[in-house]
Amino acid sequence: MIEQFAETIRKAAAKGRHLRIRGSGSKDFYAYALTGEVLDTRGYSGIVAYEPTELVFTARAGTPLREVEAALAERGQALACEPPYFGQDATFGGMVASGFSGPRRAAAGSVRDFVLGVRMLNATGEDLRFGGQVMKNVAGFDLSRLITGSFGTLGLILEASLKVLPRPESEATLRFELDEARAIQRMNAWAGQPLPITATCWCDNALTVRLSGAALAVVAARQQLGGDEVADGQAFWEAVREQVMPVFQGTLWRLSIKSTAPPLDLPGSKIMEWNGSLRWVATDAPAQTVFAAAHKAGGYATRFRGGDSGSPIMRLDGGTLALHRRLKAALDPQGLFGPQRLHAEF
Repeated sequence: MIEQFAETIRKAAAKGRHLRIRGSGSKDFYAYALTGEVLDTRGYSGIVAYEPTELVFTARAGTPLREVEAALAERGQALACEPPYFGQDATFGGMVASGFSGPRRAAAGSVRDFVLGVRMLNATGEDLRFGGQVMKNVAGFDLSRLITGSFGTLGLILEASLKVLPRPESEATLRFELDEARAIQRMNAWAGQPLPITATCWCDNALTVRLSGAALAVVAARQQLGGDEVADGQAFWEAVREQVMPVFQGTLWRLSIKSTAPPLDLPGSKIMEWNGSLRWVATDAPAQTVFAAAHKAGGYATRFRGGDSGSPIMRLDGGTLALHRRLKAALDPQGLFGPQRLHAEF
């Protein structure tokens, strides 16, 4: 299978054709443009290695994400970053290529934080390996983590090794009736305390908090925080992770800003995660208005879903855009993979 992929890449390069690396297509919504002949990874599937005692998991790119999580659950472990699927057939490679993280990201880390190594094909069809299967395995530039979140624009991910973590012994979800400003204040105050908070979400004038960890620690935190317990907390966090709640509908913007930033002066539906540092806004406001609001709040905005086809996903300053262009030129000089997937300029 790997040689077939390599031959496809070499032929495309020789004929000047573009390739679009794709698993199930569950993340196709995130793009400036989708162009190129589809290179489907789903035929290259399966768990390569799993060492539960070492907390290391390696799988091929086309492996269904649900199979990965089921295998981990059998051993009482999980992907710590709680990645979203956005489709029942989401793949392991798509999770790494997109780099999307779920509600647990602020407490545990992002997908990129847990990537130990990748095996990939470059733009000439070479089979390359970066990183390894331990945390301290890189001296110099860390290409395995650079590839994470690149959406297949720098090379074809064949396999990836991730560190996994034990599932928490106990969990509880609490709900507090709070307006946006008070929720921001409360989340930041709690973030500075030794509390087992692993997820926060504010929407519809209510702050929902998840506690995870040892049973005694969860019970103590519940008594300290108060609030009303949510009967089916798991279903709530899955709805947040998969963005099936009504507040996520429409043209959806993702704003990564200072957690202490006050409520944003933007129209539309709003939801907050990650102790206030992640703000989702479903709005028809012009892109420049959203970009300006994010900059004022100490961060940046990306158009996550919806909107006009061909409208910008993000706005980068000249220096950052130049760096992205240089990375693309170094790893994919012909512009073979996913042209204009993330940037209008290349």
